[in-house]
Amino acid sequence: MKLCRSFSACFLSVLMLSSCQDATITKEKEALTPISFEKVTLQDQFWLPRLKNQKQTLVPFALEKTQPAVENLRRTAAYLKTGKKEKLLNLARYVASDLFKVMEGAAYLLTIEKDPELEKQMDEIIDVIAEAQCPDGYLYEIFAVDPSMREDKWGYGDKPYSFVVHSHELYNMGHMYEGAVAYYRATGKRKWLDVAEKNARHLNKVFFEGDPNYNDGKPVNQAPGHQELELALVKLHQVTGNPLYLEMAKKFIDIRGITYRPEGEGVMAPTYAQQHQPVREQRTAEGHSVRAMYLYSGMADIVANQGDTTLVPALESIWHDIVDKKMHINGGLGAVPGIEGFGPAYVLPNKDTYDETCAAVGNVFFNYRMFLASGDAKYVDVAEVSLYNNVLAGVNLEGNRFFYVNVLEADGIKTFNHGSAGRSPWFGTACCPSNLARLIPQVPGMIYSHTNDDIFCAFYAGSNTEIPLEAGNITLKQETNYPFEGNIKIQVEPANNDTEFTLWLRIPTWCSDQFVPGNLYKYADNSKQQITASVNGQKVKSDIQDGYMPIRRKWKAGDQVELNLPMEVRYSVADERVEADIDRICITRGPLVYCAEQPDNQYTASNYIIGNINQSGEMATFMDGIMKGIPSIRLNASAIDDNQEKNAVLKLIPYYAWNNRGDNTTMNVWFARNAETVLKAIANEKQ
Repeated sequence: MKLCRSFSACFLSVLMLSSCQDATITKEKEALTPISFEKVTLQDQFWLPRLKNQKQTLVPFALEKTQPAVENLRRTAAYLKTGKKEKLLNLARYVASDLFKVMEGAAYLLTIEKDPELEKQMDEIIDVIAEAQCPDGYLYEIFAVDPSMREDKWGYGDKPYSFVVHSHELYNMGHMYEGAVAYYRATGKRKWLDVAEKNARHLNKVFFEGDPNYNDGKPVNQAPGHQELELALVKLHQVTGNPLYLEMAKKFIDIRGITYRPEGEGVMAPTYAQQHQPVREQRTAEGHSVRAMYLYSGMADIVANQGDTTLVPALESIWHDIVDKKMHINGGLGAVPGIEGFGPAYVLPNKDTYDETCAAVGNVFFNYRMFLASGDAKYVDVAEVSLYNNVLAGVNLEGNRFFYVNVLEADGIKTFNHGSAGRSPWFGTACCPSNLARLIPQVPGMIYSHTNDDIFCAFYAGSNTEIPLEAGNITLKQETNYPFEGNIKIQVEPANNDTEFTLWLRIPTWCSDQFVPGNLYKYADNSKQQITASVNGQKVKSDIQDGYMPIRRKWKAGDQVELNLPMEVRYSVADERVEADIDRICITRGPLVYCAEQPDNQYTASNYIIGNINQSGEMATFMDGIMKGIPSIRLNASAIDDNQEKNAVLKLIPYYAWNNRGDNTTMNVWFARNAETVLKAIANEKQ
């Protein structure tokens, strides 16, 4: 379907001046088609070790932790088969979703390296899931057995679909669909996908047609309280080709805030699950941040897959509300504890913030989908910052300890992370570890996308893939040490020589006058970064369009593209309305936010002062230990100690790598620019 690369325009004229030829291209924009994860082979020293680590550590660990969810499914299956009731374990009503997310992550990893034992374990769990499904397609352990056998009765209602606002019946199924789709793509096995399709047909009947066994035969016609089903239905449509699932996704989005609006406060507030208005009338990011990002992701999916541009004004306005007023520089969202959600504009505390890991995951999902719908690289830029910083910070380098909450300042004492001053091995609500288990393996599927004669390189990572264009298949081999270095080499191998197409190379926002899109942050230093590109050693001259450098030519086998994105140490300031960051500076390099941590520095991390914001810094790489291979920055600074300012050297590490050398350590992202700011903060802490 034809959509706009820029949402505000229907046609794009691109003037490109290359060293090979001059070309004026006027073309109608098409929605982009991503190259799926199973069709991209990673050969990358940043992501590939992480994926192998996930396969060896995180996924087995998480599968073990989610065994209670498997057990409840087993007891449900036994009841459906024999009629004998066995009391369910007293687990949260959404715990099955954590299992499904971990299984989704395992499915992605099976494409990297075949593992018969892991596949056998998956098949055994899938057998249990299938047996726990009611004959009509319903799948929710609590009601499939007997709700009276549960100790905790709040949140799921008194019968199926009677409390959709909090039961998580639809949320659980959404995560099941995503897992089933991933496993089918990875293995070709249909059993789990058949379970998902059977449930989707059941939901369509119950919610939109009417089923005599539910809700007195009347259509429930209510959107889920925790969004997820919407984007999962789109994935189910994409893998099966069945238009019913896409229509269902749109219906659930269309009725939100119309057929049902909760009344109350806290988790029953109309804004909590974005039910305060019809989605097309919403203009600001409100309520629970994870729910919100899943909703906006589903809306962007409908724009890209169904061409419903009536959703575009809401999406554009909400996106700007986030990046202009409500996002931390590390891509973190949902600064307000309690509701785990968006607060007032510019209220972005550092030490007392929330920034749930799942919200950062949702930030990646939402922005990547906005990119696919529009072709605009600014959305990838936001997704990248969130991915490399807040998301990756959510799991330690070993893959077995986690952050639920992600602060930008820590004193080593406050128990900010659900009872811990550092990382935790698991959580009662384990959405964050399980989300990490499934997002990180999806990165290969976000690197490349295409139209009939365009190839977009959105993320940079060493990889191989084959892209089907109208004129023939194109093989790409990418080599890079991104995000630590900005040199990217791409070898182009068209199936047919002289195949003409446009290769779009993303030029990240951090190469410009600000670190991340939006009006919240800008560089304060005087650095001027020079971007260069060449084909076969010959320099390319090309205007940047929508955040991309386009290169159009007739490509030959063996053509070598080289892009150089200079990675200098940069210094950002925040909008003056962000009270927490007044007279403070943040250091970044490339797409990475840097922080100071106690193990590397003499003084308390938040007591350092950076007066010179034009120093290039001294780069070094950890040579051994858990931090091996990670680059650090050394800057000349000063620090407050015993109320006195002393000269000091400040060592910085990437934010994602903090808290890997023991808990109870101080950490800081935003540094004072003068002694008065530090002394004031110390005085406030003593009050």
